[in-house]
Amino acid sequence: MSKKIAVLTSGGDAPGMNACVRAVVRSGIKSGCDMFVVYDGYKGLVEGKIEQVDRNFVSDIINRGGTILRSARLPAFKEDAIQEMAIKQLHDFGIDSLIVIGGDGTYRGARELAHKGINTVGVPGTIDNDIASTEYTIGFDTCCNTICECVDKLRDTTTSHQRCTFIEVMGNKCGDLALYSGIAEGAEMIITPDDPISDENVFAKLKSLKGGKKKHSLVIVSEKVYPNIFEFVKKVTEQTGIETRAEILGHLQRGGSPTSKDRIEATRFGIEAVKAILDGESSICLGLKNGKIVRYKIDDALQMQRKANHELLDAIKLVNR
Repeated sequence: MSKKIAVLTSGGDAPGMNACVRAVVRSGIKSGCDMFVVYDGYKGLVEGKIEQVDRNFVSDIINRGGTILRSARLPAFKEDAIQEMAIKQLHDFGIDSLIVIGGDGTYRGARELAHKGINTVGVPGTIDNDIASTEYTIGFDTCCNTICECVDKLRDTTTSHQRCTFIEVMGNKCGDLALYSGIAEGAEMIITPDDPISDENVFAKLKSLKGGKKKHSLVIVSEKVYPNIFEFVKKVTEQTGIETRAEILGHLQRGGSPTSKDRIEATRFGIEAVKAILDGESSICLGLKNGKIVRYKIDDALQMQRKANHELLDAIKLVNR
């Protein structure tokens, strides 16, 4: 009897998720498995939005952003009764294995299903790069490139009007998006949870730049560093005398066609996820370490603490400050 494997995407969408779904479906079929997709994440799983697919289902999606399987949040999935409904749906289709693509919350859902007898494998998919068990998450590279495209455009206006612009980027509690895009853009300051800068030092830095004949400045800031970045830039203007504006890039950072890096890494993750299922693994998640895909128990992965990239943090102190 062939193995029946389902795949879903959950949490925030990330460019490259489609490439991973494609790899899961096609490598699974190539390995003799019956492949299914679940629409609308765990919510769709509970509602039975499950469909068996063939390899043609994933044709021409490798270059598409977002997720063709859609995503939805379901906080109630932490409840046993809701999990049992999801398991019943899987059993009704004869499915015993589930591959989930998403972040830590997605992993927690997979862990609970594994405890109840469903073989589960988690694949890291989030633009924030905030999963501690992997050096890289699907969607991060595309998001960095999108941020850089936006900052390039904002630089034109910032330069023309000789002002300072604070650009708030996503990342949740992780500063990687700000750090990487800030270095790539040569920002005058990069402010992240991993490397905060006091208000007084921000003011002093901008004043020194103005005194050194720097006519404009770009500051990249992680979301949640300032409760209200628009109120903060008013303080900057008051304290420095420099016309300062704020821009929040928002959800446009999530969109767009995935970069080649995201397509390739997503494909590698998808193939490895199917291999893990066929190897009899369950309640595990995949990660990238030193360029190689590794497997971790989800329980262990969720206990890991994310480490800041001190090499890059030291680099910006040499070239940007």
